[in-house]
Amino acid sequence: MELPVINLKRSVRGAVSAALVWLSSACSPVTVLNAMVPENGYQRLTDIAYGEKERQKLDIYLTKARDKVSQPSTIIFFYGGSWESGNKKDYKFVAEALTAQGYDVVIPDYRVYPQVRFPAFVEDGASVVAWVKQHLADYGASDDRLFVAGHSAGAHIAALLTLDPAYLAREQLSPSVFNGMIGLAGPYDFLPLESETLKTIFGPESERWRSQPINYAAAGKPPMLLLVGEDDLTVLPKNSYNLAAKIREKGGYVQLEAFEDYGHVAMVAKLAKPLRGEGRLLQVIKDFVSRH
Repeated sequence: MELPVINLKRSVRGAVSAALVWLSSACSPVTVLNAMVPENGYQRLTDIAYGEKERQKLDIYLTKARDKVSQPSTIIFFYGGSWESGNKKDYKFVAEALTAQGYDVVIPDYRVYPQVRFPAFVEDGASVVAWVKQHLADYGASDDRLFVAGHSAGAHIAALLTLDPAYLAREQLSPSVFNGMIGLAGPYDFLPLESETLKTIFGPESERWRSQPINYAAAGKPPMLLLVGEDDLTVLPKNSYNLAAKIREKGGYVQLEAFEDYGHVAMVAKLAKPLRGEGRLLQVIKDFVSRH
């Protein structure tokens, strides 16, 4: 979902000074947030085409905290926006948080409604993965340890790429290219639909089951880290709990971490250095990447 609808009371608890700047600024919240993020820990390469369409472009953030022995892990991050909106440039704060941990980061744009409907945005995600596998080394990064991540609608894309092999198969790849998947506040089990817009995005009712990551849970898939905010009223926590239960039932690997006081936007905004607080959200991600 889009950052400008942040509920300050829930999302920036413990970050009073940042909230004051936020409230007093004439700029959008995400512009203010990115302005407070350090810019000296990474090299940013922008607007690299992975397809022919206008929104089929990506940014690469190369960490400057590179280990002299091992190549950094790479994380592909898909942002949210209800499958209707979003812009990769708004997520510099996510890239900064991850590059500061020693990871390279890829943040793509992808086509959204009304330009396209499901499954086009997931197909764009598969095209991003194919581009990374074919070209990332040209930019000094590696795909040897590759993770896919996302927030909200972006977590839905990441989950389908991880669980439904059909998307990557079109690119002559499989989900085994991922060392793991990281989902923040993702919609994984969200039928039936009430929104008329979502009904249009996801097509005829008889075919909507194809859009649900939970229907593809199985053993043998990449490890998954599901992060859920207990105060999330936008994507209900049951999405993460239900998917985790199904993966365990099928014999797969999943780690579920709940954040008691976090709402929907906080599940990504808390990665930003000005709002990070105790840093648990980022630490859980770092621990997962280190293990896998």
